[in-house]
Amino acid sequence: MPKIDVRGTELIWNGKYGEDGKLNPVEKPGPYPFQIVEAINKPRTGKEEPHPFLFELWKGEEGDTFEEGWKNKLIWGDNKLVISSLLEKFAGKINLIYIDPPFATGADFKFKIQVGEEAEEITKEHSVIEEKAYRDTWGRGLDSYLQMMYERLILMKELLAENGSIYVHLDWHVGHYVKVMMDEIFGYENFLNEIVWKRYAAHSLSTQRYDAISDHILLYAKNAAYVQLKPQLQQLSSEEMGKRFPHIEKETGRRYQHVALEQTSNIYSKGEVRIIQGKKVVSNVGWRWTQETFDKRLAENPYLIYWTKEGRPRYKIYADEYGGRPLGNVWDDIAYLSAGDSERLAFDTQKPEALLKRIILASSNPGDIVADFFCGSGTTLAVAEKLGRRWIGCDLSRYAIHLTRKRLLDIENSKDLENEGQKYAKKAKPFEILNLGKYERQLWQVKTFTGKGEKQALYEYLSFILKLYGAEPVSGFTYLHGKKGIAFIYVGAVDSPVTIQECLDAIRECKKVGGTELHVLGWEWEMGLNDAIQEVAQNENIRLKLRIIPMDVLDPTAVKRGDIQFFELAHIKTDIKVNRKQVEVELKDFVIPHTDLIPDDVKDKIKKWTDWIDYWAIDFDFRNDTFNNEWTSYRTKKDRQLNLKASHIYEQSGKYKIFVKVIDIFGIDTSQVYEVEVK
Repeated sequence: MPKIDVRGTELIWNGKYGEDGKLNPVEKPGPYPFQIVEAINKPRTGKEEPHPFLFELWKGEEGDTFEEGWKNKLIWGDNKLVISSLLEKFAGKINLIYIDPPFATGADFKFKIQVGEEAEEITKEHSVIEEKAYRDTWGRGLDSYLQMMYERLILMKELLAENGSIYVHLDWHVGHYVKVMMDEIFGYENFLNEIVWKRYAAHSLSTQRYDAISDHILLYAKNAAYVQLKPQLQQLSSEEMGKRFPHIEKETGRRYQHVALEQTSNIYSKGEVRIIQGKKVVSNVGWRWTQETFDKRLAENPYLIYWTKEGRPRYKIYADEYGGRPLGNVWDDIAYLSAGDSERLAFDTQKPEALLKRIILASSNPGDIVADFFCGSGTTLAVAEKLGRRWIGCDLSRYAIHLTRKRLLDIENSKDLENEGQKYAKKAKPFEILNLGKYERQLWQVKTFTGKGEKQALYEYLSFILKLYGAEPVSGFTYLHGKKGIAFIYVGAVDSPVTIQECLDAIRECKKVGGTELHVLGWEWEMGLNDAIQEVAQNENIRLKLRIIPMDVLDPTAVKRGDIQFFELAHIKTDIKVNRKQVEVELKDFVIPHTDLIPDDVKDKIKKWTDWIDYWAIDFDFRNDTFNNEWTSYRTKKDRQLNLKASHIYEQSGKYKIFVKVIDIFGIDTSQVYEVEVK
């Protein structure tokens, strides 16, 4: 092992230093262009010119406030790539980051999904891309985990404003390692607190160790000199309230404690008389209140005074007026979400809104930017929305993005955080769903296949997939990788979704060389791609087939058996009726051709075709740029019904494109564009 020059105290792991003993720099991939996949609660501005691509690119040209045009952002993609790409526009501008990364526990976290109107529950297995995000294991064990966290924390620090702070939510498995790492990254002097969140009481007896009942949240500042926490109060338990306020007022039933009205600190009033409830009382030490204050307070509440047996006055402090005790670093008053909690969605590790409310109120101001780069079910984003903060969220899982989108669309029906017990009753401010354009191929491919370099690894990967598909490799092309009969083949990358742009490039090259048929193979697909790209292919006179690379490809036994099957993406059927300027769209059918890939226990719970659907939405004036969510129907935990009909009235006559998007129970979307003419 090479000699490593370490200055000061730091955490060392395999991969941090190179063979030469020098610190490996953290790469900043990209920046990659963000594509705006969907706009929600954002009205169109005028009649824009048709866009050359199906999705427009985000140029980062926005106002600093909601009023000036800011749109909140939900981003689908690898957070390292996302953060690197955000640096161009947001370095030094994010006020608060909260992350709840994997804990390196070795657990395999899966999603719980409700199916159909009966809400039968199934477990969703991970896709290839989700496996990297949610399977809480790492190739080189702890070394891999620490490297993953190190790279991302370095980049997050650059995003933070000078007065910004970051909360990293962990537990006993790796919290102590990450603490030392963050001391190095942010500086020991910028460590503010280790917060202990008591999730639940101990529930098991063990002769080996005490039950783990808490998580640990590390709080660091970008620069501690500029950070000022806003004091928060902690509510007492009912038992604590009973001890603190032991008396009950017989006239009103209010709980109270009583405290002294006489105090030596006001010695100037020693010997003065106060008339209290008609009684003349002299103090030998001094009075807390003037006579005017006595009169005013008693006029407001005639039961305010408590008289001792000795006939001395004291005043009451009521439990219902008690704000709480000053908050320390042990948070034992916020319960973990139970299985039946109304907040609970699909994630076993979902955090309660009360926890994020406390963090956001303490470390940000209204209008500040709050970010969560492991956003999961979107708790941070929902709370930031309700508290009037701007937000940026990111997740690698398509299903997590879908779940968060639904949560934000339905936020008006969730509980309010300022007036608890009431509904929030407001729609989410405009937000956009984005993803990255073309991902760079990851080192994963190199290691998986040959380790001889990127080009060789890529060749072996393509040859491997093409062979399974029954195709032969071809050379001399940029976007065409193989051929099967008359059809050219494009193979998507292992570690990223197939994008609209990739399909467009492959279609154009296919046409250029005289091809008439193109098959695109992909693990994952950019949201909104599906049938929408068929319009482009038809215009180019290319027969296009989009096929899924099944998970079985990763199983050596399945590969050896030769039973790998590539299935087409799902299809939708609609009925569109036009009556003058009114149009009605009815969803008539939804077909998943690749049902052989779905476990039998899942298929058994599908009673009708609508059970496959979790969400569908319509853009009634699609302009070849961004899907604008103008109408939607989706299932929630409480409301399992889907509205299969949507209507819209156009203001002007003319030809319009209607973009219909259906998202199935696995979070995969299928889209179709229709043309109508209204008069």
